[in-house]
Amino acid sequence: MYRIAPLDPIDYLIIGHVTQDVTPNGLVIGGTASYSALTARVLGMRVGIVTACDSCISSQELDLIPVAGLHSQDTTTFENIPTPNGRIQRIHHRAPGLDLSLVPDHWRNPAIVHLAPVANEVDPGLVRAFPNSLIGLTPQGWMRGWDSDGQVHFTDWPEAGFVLGQADAAVLSIEDVRGDESYIEDFSSHIRTLAVTEGAKGSRVYWNGDVRHFRPPEMNEFDSTGAGDIYAAAFFIRLNLTRDPWEAGRFTTQLAAYSANRRGLDSIPTADEIQLCMTEIIEKS
Repeated sequence: MYRIAPLDPIDYLIIGHVTQDVTPNGLVIGGTASYSALTARVLGMRVGIVTACDSCISSQELDLIPVAGLHSQDTTTFENIPTPNGRIQRIHHRAPGLDLSLVPDHWRNPAIVHLAPVANEVDPGLVRAFPNSLIGLTPQGWMRGWDSDGQVHFTDWPEAGFVLGQADAAVLSIEDVRGDESYIEDFSSHIRTLAVTEGAKGSRVYWNGDVRHFRPPEMNEFDSTGAGDIYAAAFFIRLNLTRDPWEAGRFTTQLAAYSANRRGLDSIPTADEIQLCMTEIIEKS
């Protein structure tokens, strides 16, 4: 097991692989678990990560967040390769899967549980393991497969109906389903609250059969990496606090827009940005 703070309670549990991303400047820490955990922390939550990796345990970026799980010889590692026909993504290594046995007993009753697979590593059955928590999903990793060369491709998610039906909210990108609106229609029929991010266009939120669109402020996008993960953490936190998906959608669309102005984990929201977004939401209410 990794280092944990044995007696410290948490409010926000995230289960998913902390990754390494191959960049022109070398390997950097990434993955939904990293971006969402750091966002939840700056939003005032006591955060814990359950993961499996090697070098992430000594990551300076995650030094203040308790981590539990498996020490793996491999860390899940992705590489994004731009081409004239769009981005090619490759997976070079995958750490072991994650199940309930890796979650410390004293972490099993947080306010929010965020299931955050990036490489089909999270046991879908975990959606039923935390009956007193708000269950939030970022299901992109359940819709990824890869060939013998590690090239990542979209794959159907056979457990979608079951998992979505047991969860409280989900956040995904329109890119996660290759722009296919039929998946969005199907997914929204299974879950009470679904948020779909659309890059510079903002997001839309489905709630009890209704849908609303939220537009971000105009920004010069520098790097959108992690923006969806930042959106997800902020959305689940605001939804848990307010029980209002529309307010959560407005706030998080504003907040995630600021993240695209910076690269990598530097895109995590600042206290000033959080306050500015809260002020804007209050003034427009």
